[in-house]
Amino acid sequence: MENKFDLTGRVALVTGAGRGIGQEIARTLAAAGADIAIAELDAASGEETATQVRTLGRRSSAVQMNVMDLESVKSAVAAVIAEYGQIDILVNNAGICFNVTAQDTSLEQWRRMMGINLDGVWFCCQEVGRHMLERGKGSIVNIASMSGLVVNNPQPQSAYNISKAGVIMLTQCLAAEWAMKNVRVNAVSPGYVNTEMTRRGMDTPEWAKTWMDFTPVRRLGEPWEIAHAVWYLASDASGFAVGSNLVIDGGYTIW
Repeated sequence: MENKFDLTGRVALVTGAGRGIGQEIARTLAAAGADIAIAELDAASGEETATQVRTLGRRSSAVQMNVMDLESVKSAVAAVIAEYGQIDILVNNAGICFNVTAQDTSLEQWRRMMGINLDGVWFCCQEVGRHMLERGKGSIVNIASMSGLVVNNPQPQSAYNISKAGVIMLTQCLAAEWAMKNVRVNAVSPGYVNTEMTRRGMDTPEWAKTWMDFTPVRRLGEPWEIAHAVWYLASDASGFAVGSNLVIDGGYTIW
């Protein structure tokens, strides 16, 4: 039987893969056979992940990219295509979060949140999407969040939630436009995952208790559990998944 999860011969571009979920996504796709281009603002962390990928026997390199800057995105995507000849998979993982009340969120914070979390996804989808449309194939996986579906409690993060809701709608809109051209666009929405950002939040006892009380499995997710969901959507195994938002949250959003 053909292995629909096999990514041998494919090239994946993963943004924000210098650490956390992005790094695990890069390693997981590499283990499945893909060559990995790492797009990172922090060149050193990007190269660290690329080194880890190469130990798995796959080609990998890091390219510096500021997802907020369209020209930076264009330059980085062009560099990846020049080096690898193609991009078969795009994973838009780069993102940030500020825990600030709505009334206290500064214009700078708002614009930075939207610039990285939403504009950056749009820029990368648009630039890589053109390449995929020309080739007549491709899979894009956007990392959204359960915060695009619910209002998190008790921490304030309106701007973050709004940005991730935008990513979910962006995913659906692009999927509707590009599916007939064999370019699939889907999203993964993680819940609370055991990353540096979440661990900082867990240091606040009130937050930690509420998060776990509202997560039926009573634990944080692990980065590999998100990465495997991305692997599914990136592969041919998910050929009928178009505009899907795969929520991996330990049950948080079922209440």
